[in-house]
Amino acid sequence: MLVGNKSDLRHLVAVPTDDGSAFAEKEALYFMETSALEAKNVDNAFAEVLTQIYRMMSKKAVEAGDDMSGSVPGKGETINVKDDVSALKRMGCCSS
Repeated sequence: MLVGNKSDLRHLVAVPTDDGSAFAEKEALYFMETSALEAKNVDNAFAEVLTQIYRMMSKKAVEAGDDMSGSVPGKGETINVKDDVSALKRMGCCSS
């Protein structure tokens, strides 16, 4: 997921919306712009993160087949997404 923040400050934009959207599409990422000041899309961004985590965990459960009990955390258990995002970290996104 790629989030462009401070969408309310159009005159200070460092990355145009079209560029952010094109980059997200190229990298197969979900893209949205937010503004905490205007409370625009902030809740939607968090909801999208949770939706993507749910989809990832559901996919793992389906792939595990009969051994689903070990793949799907129970109520109150921590969901570890570190392994799933390690490939993104190796790509060096957003680092110089």
